[in-house]
Amino acid sequence: MSPSDERYPSVPERRLEDGGWTRTDATVETVFQLPGTRVEGATLLYGDERTRRAAAEHGGLDQRWRFFFATKLTFTPSLSPGIGPAMILPTVRSEANRTFKSELRDRGFESIGRGRTERVRVASGERAKLTQFRAELPMSGLDATLPIAGWVGVWHGDGFRIGAGAYPARPVAEILETDDPPEVLTRTRQQYRDELLDLIRAIE
Repeated sequence: MSPSDERYPSVPERRLEDGGWTRTDATVETVFQLPGTRVEGATLLYGDERTRRAAAEHGGLDQRWRFFFATKLTFTPSLSPGIGPAMILPTVRSEANRTFKSELRDRGFESIGRGRTERVRVASGERAKLTQFRAELPMSGLDATLPIAGWVGVWHGDGFRIGAGAYPARPVAEILETDDPPEVLTRTRQQYRDELLDLIRAIE
């Protein structure tokens, strides 16, 4: 991805770097079709490598369970003047939730279910509707399962944006049962949630 590639959304790169996140992928693909229009999503995907390394070092577990992504949608050809964003927002939201659930499944998450919805204001001033997801992740080599929480946010401002991610619903150190764990492995569900929602709100 080129930094000047306008197909991609803007994300808080410094905040991600300071938080131990690493970009693991940048993709552009057709995400769904509308009558006469192809909807293309340009997505930046990040993984929490700092926590992953700490879990490997202190608990012998090298597994990805925390991720964040941001997507910008474009329409080819452009939507006709008679079709406003509000008309297709439900379709975009439904497709985003479906894609997120598929992403969880592809990562080995199980017992995936949808929870409540919330609304938050994003950096551009619009309000995003967030949908909660819950899942479980069997831990490789351990007789344990890590509960997972996730959120998907969708909004329209200067085009459609999608922000989403998943995180442990309890401190990782409790699952690893490691002595004297580093602080990064003792983070609570609320701390993970607050960081994810801050990242989603910062997408432009």
